[in-house]
Amino acid sequence: MGGAINIGDSRVIESREVGDGITIRRRRESPDGRRFTTYERIEKPNLAVVKKDSTRELYDRDKLYGAIRKSVGKFFASEIEIEDIVNDVEESLYALGENEVSSKTIGGFVLDELAKKNEVAYVRFASVYHEFKTLDEFEAILASRRKGTK
Repeated sequence: MGGAINIGDSRVIESREVGDGITIRRRRESPDGRRFTTYERIEKPNLAVVKKDSTRELYDRDKLYGAIRKSVGKFFASEIEIEDIVNDVEESLYALGENEVSSKTIGGFVLDELAKKNEVAYVRFASVYHEFKTLDEFEAILASRRKGTK
């Protein structure tokens, strides 16, 4: 195949919003007739995450995705389901309208999304989020889940 394609020289053949509502898929054609696809994501303002030790770091979507995937990924059939959770959490974060958000708030939003999608993944993530030290703490979260879902 040929070399690099200059996107600026290409023309858009088709544009379509991807299912997540924040990504646009564009089919393009280069001057020599080659076709390719680009994806554009709406850029959001920077968001600082305040960690437990009061340090701050920029919000990192990939880090959130990795944390969810590592802790509960095997409970979902595809990477797309995890991506949907990240999208929903991100939407909740930006809806707050704040420049800073605590890592605890992010974890709470993740728990909210997991509670809707997979109970086992919820409990597994909750055990890390709440830093369970005893079986009693674990049983208490299970009991509260059962009361909340019945």
